[in-house]
Amino acid sequence: MQSVRRYDLDWLRVLAFLLLIFFHTGMFFNYWGWHVKNNIQTHLIEYPMRFSSSWRMALLFMISGMGVYWALGQRSAGAFLGDRTKRIFIPLAFGMFFIVPPQIFFERISNGATYSFLEFYPKTFEMQPYPKGNFSWHHLWYLAYLFCYSVLALPILLFLRKPAGQKLTSQIARFFSNPFCLLLLPAAWHWLADYLWDERFPTTNNLIHDWRQHWHYFSLFLTGYLFCTQQKFWDTLAKYRFLTLGLMLLSTTILYAFFWIDEPQLEGTAWAGYVFLKTFNAWVCLLTIFGNGYCYLNFNNRFLTYANEAVYPFYILHQTITVAAGYYLAPLNIAWPIKFFILAGVTFAGCWLLYELIIRRFKLIRLLFGMKTNAALGKHESRNQMVKA
Repeated sequence: MQSVRRYDLDWLRVLAFLLLIFFHTGMFFNYWGWHVKNNIQTHLIEYPMRFSSSWRMALLFMISGMGVYWALGQRSAGAFLGDRTKRIFIPLAFGMFFIVPPQIFFERISNGATYSFLEFYPKTFEMQPYPKGNFSWHHLWYLAYLFCYSVLALPILLFLRKPAGQKLTSQIARFFSNPFCLLLLPAAWHWLADYLWDERFPTTNNLIHDWRQHWHYFSLFLTGYLFCTQQKFWDTLAKYRFLTLGLMLLSTTILYAFFWIDEPQLEGTAWAGYVFLKTFNAWVCLLTIFGNGYCYLNFNNRFLTYANEAVYPFYILHQTITVAAGYYLAPLNIAWPIKFFILAGVTFAGCWLLYELIIRRFKLIRLLFGMKTNAALGKHESRNQMVKA
């Protein structure tokens, strides 16, 4: 048995959260609903966002499932749950009381409220849910879902590490080494959720009534974990990386040419066909990212070492800084592309200053932002380990 560092997963994690920051910056300028809006909005920015929105959160949940595989390691169930509580639940709770409230405040005053933040903030502790109240997890919904998935899936995750589970995953890996099965069956599974539940369970991010999203994200979380149980999964992804890339480019071209630019009204069979094409496109995007990442991103440098630790605090902080800065930028008569780069720059600079000057330097603050409280990273999660036969 040999353990090796999986730098490609570190890179994909950093890049996925980087994309998320740019995506939320874009939300300030498009016509989709968001917390604060620019004085001039544009459909142009929606075109690249439409492409990434179909797979960006799927990518994060798959990476999270892979991370759980390494985090679980040889730990007991109790030790694993304790670690998840420290790394996910504590930052979520802290964020809901101290990071998210400014977002709600700026949304309120942008809609005409006249109170000060000191008048607004105490109502957060009434814990009345947003939008009627001032208590929410906003962009931190991902942490709430990830924590619940880690707890609920634990019996499955533990079973898959046992000999019987390893035998099962080996059979699954062989089955999905067939490109037809790899490409179509998972896409069909996720298409079924949208086909059956798109109208009944629209996206809410409120955990309780978000069953269509749970179908997607819980499946993807388990898929990410499953990929790390057998080397054959990665061999298959690498083998077909150019096939998936070609299919990604072809399906993306068709989506833009016939659906995403003109946005025709679709019903019945046409709508079902569009949903399958969109789902297939998202799945081959994920396969392309992981297959090519495995082949070309398996290297380390000083930036990755720094960014891999900083990316979690950046994620927790970024949307609050974007919303606050966006509120003050909104009325300025500046061309929206220039304003986009200003807003993105302010967001990154604000995250970096808070991280570098405060978060990483104090043990308690590190704990609140889900970081290890010791300066030297521990051996369980500082290294991604992959078991090779």
